[in-house]
Amino acid sequence: MSKILKGTMILTGATFLSKFLGMIYTVPFEQMVGANGIALYFYAYTPYNILLSLSTLGVPMAVSKFVSKYNSLEDYQTGRDMFKSGMQLMAFTGVVAFLLLFFSAEQIAIHSLSLNEDSVTSVADVTMVIKMVSFALLIIPCMSIIRGFFQGNESMAPTGISQVIEQIVRIIFLLISVYVVLNIVDGTRATAIGFATFAAFIGAVASLLVLAVFWKKRKPHLDKLVDQQEYTYDLSKKSMMKELLGYAGPFVLVGIATPLYQLIDQFTFNQAMSAAGLSEISNDSISAIHVLSHKLVIIPVTLGIGLSLAMLPAITRSFTGEHMDQLNHQINQALQIISLLILPAVVGLSVLAYEAYGSFYGLEKLSYRGSLLRWYAPVGLFFALYTVTSSILQGINRQNFAVISLGSGLAIKLLTNSWFIVEFGAKGSIISTGLAVLVAVSLNLWRIHRAIDFSFKQVYKRTLLILIISTIMAAVVFVIKWSIGLLWNPMDSRLAAFFILVLGVSVGGILYMWMAYKTTLLERILGGRVRILDKFLHRRQRG
Repeated sequence: MSKILKGTMILTGATFLSKFLGMIYTVPFEQMVGANGIALYFYAYTPYNILLSLSTLGVPMAVSKFVSKYNSLEDYQTGRDMFKSGMQLMAFTGVVAFLLLFFSAEQIAIHSLSLNEDSVTSVADVTMVIKMVSFALLIIPCMSIIRGFFQGNESMAPTGISQVIEQIVRIIFLLISVYVVLNIVDGTRATAIGFATFAAFIGAVASLLVLAVFWKKRKPHLDKLVDQQEYTYDLSKKSMMKELLGYAGPFVLVGIATPLYQLIDQFTFNQAMSAAGLSEISNDSISAIHVLSHKLVIIPVTLGIGLSLAMLPAITRSFTGEHMDQLNHQINQALQIISLLILPAVVGLSVLAYEAYGSFYGLEKLSYRGSLLRWYAPVGLFFALYTVTSSILQGINRQNFAVISLGSGLAIKLLTNSWFIVEFGAKGSIISTGLAVLVAVSLNLWRIHRAIDFSFKQVYKRTLLILIISTIMAAVVFVIKWSIGLLWNPMDSRLAAFFILVLGVSVGGILYMWMAYKTTLLERILGGRVRILDKFLHRRQRG
């Protein structure tokens, strides 16, 4: 198995587990704080995520590319020198981002709420929860650059394990603190949400401790590589930082893309819903889309995130060494893996949207909230493709184009969001986001083609086959859910929704994998025989 696939499996597995835990905890969390509490949580996390991306300046991913480049040139000392300078930079920008978010919290709160917002969510409440989450910015930038350094050395375990530990500790603190505030000390919902957002700081501390253990363990090996090297480029600190930030700038845009789309909603959604005469369901809608549904949709997107992190060092190395055949193969494989795994996932989630939402979040307003998830599910594919295509652009030194593609997407979101919401209600926000990200992805694919004369012929052919198989799978799952629904309505019973969800996912997943295996699609995309399936399905080895 290639290193890119091994790295993808490690990071995707860790990211999947992290995101899955992030989805599961919202079940008791939503039960404790309600839709208005979830909306309050969203108001804090969107600006926080943007400031987090800005505070890191894209440096962690840029460090991965920088270290990979100079390691391929057998100059390990330059990577170490850059890492030390980057840590100092991240400590400084983390403090600046914390101060900026903390002291601008009230203004963000004012612009987040509509002019006729009722007293359920007040400016004071939003201000407080934003201030509470801002403390995490003091730690996460430094933590992230350590992950980037390990990834540049093609060591994915530190990132994966620290991600999982960070999420587990954050969730435990979040749920316990919210329960204590609401049920033991009889505190307010706003106070509970404040502690829920402060959990990001606690999780970051835990992650940093895990990375420190890995650093202590791996440092002797890293020191040995430095001692054995025969030549160093001996870059000045100024030249090193100039090259690093040249890589880093567009990485900011990749990390900030989703939060920026959400920020546009945060500042325009309530006003547009009021203009549409839907202000009474505005908080419920924004929490259903951007927190609860997003937690479900982001699960398949984790593959794109893991793949982009794992593939960047390999693509950078191939491009730097001018191994164009290998580079084209890696890009082909990356795009086909996205189609192979994420396309059927979002198709399946669309078919089982009501059952998925009802199973995790309950049956209240399920016909409305489930429809929002059904509309939002396909957007997950676009988000994953944007992450991966942007990473490819980074690897082939066309990272500046990310400014153009993201800018185009944001312009479309700004121009269409309020209009679509007024015309189509809350789902207009989803349509606007999907259109915007699709345009950004299309521009990235066009630039990849122009930059290295990349042919999409193989990607198109195999994606068409994947689409056909996914359609067959979706039809079978629909028949199953329709048949059971005649006797046991998932809209009336949470147990029925869960039963149909599990059965649909199991049958659909097995059917899809069987068809992908029998058509040899799996081995052609993954680059070798899938021996576990060979054993179970007893397919003969070809001579």
